[in-house]
Amino acid sequence: MHSTNQTSTDRSKRLQMLRTPAVRIAPSILSADFTRLGEQIGMIEKANAQLLHLDIMDGHFVPNLSIGVPVVYSVRKCTDLFLDVHLMITDPLFYAEPFAKAGADLVTFHIEATPDPQRVIDRLRELNVGVGISLNPGTPADALAPILDKVDLVLVMTVWPGFGGQKFIEPMLEKIRAIAGQLRPDQRLEVDGGIAVHTIERAARAGADVFVAGSAVFDAADPSAEVARLQSLAQAAGKEG
Repeated sequence: MHSTNQTSTDRSKRLQMLRTPAVRIAPSILSADFTRLGEQIGMIEKANAQLLHLDIMDGHFVPNLSIGVPVVYSVRKCTDLFLDVHLMITDPLFYAEPFAKAGADLVTFHIEATPDPQRVIDRLRELNVGVGISLNPGTPADALAPILDKVDLVLVMTVWPGFGGQKFIEPMLEKIRAIAGQLRPDQRLEVDGGIAVHTIERAARAGADVFVAGSAVFDAADPSAEVARLQSLAQAAGKEG
């Protein structure tokens, strides 16, 4: 396993940024043009997005395959953006170290993927990466109770994971509200699935502050302008919420 030139200080600074409350858009490269990935990441940097979301799918936990460790490693070499790595895989404990070494700043795993989420959290802490926990649409908010105070970020899936471009599941707004009311100021609440101009305001009012947007950004005529638009809408709605 190769390691990147990233220092622990770099990662610590990025994690400190994440722990500061703010509305953030996290474009998902799942919807990017992989023949121009470096160029598209540069475009995201210019759009002032602070996070880049990387969806890791194994074809087992979800019915799709996406990218793996080598792509995360390559992305880390070409950007200083915060790498928000979302593991939709059946063995997050085994893969924690490879993705940490590849340059992830935060690794999010699914509570449904392991019988012992605390063990995965402990391993990620040993590796000095941020820890996120995700819930599928069918998993209730109270499933997080034993570990909620142990993570940096909670990711609520607002679609069933596995494919981009799906429709936002409206009943997830109540789950977002329930979790938002239990988080500390240094913990983030992320939503992933169907986030676009017509859904982001409702998610922000419910309490989310990090928004994964794939096709909404990369399929836009002007992706940079779309990032700014999404952020503006979420900021305004969050203040109302």
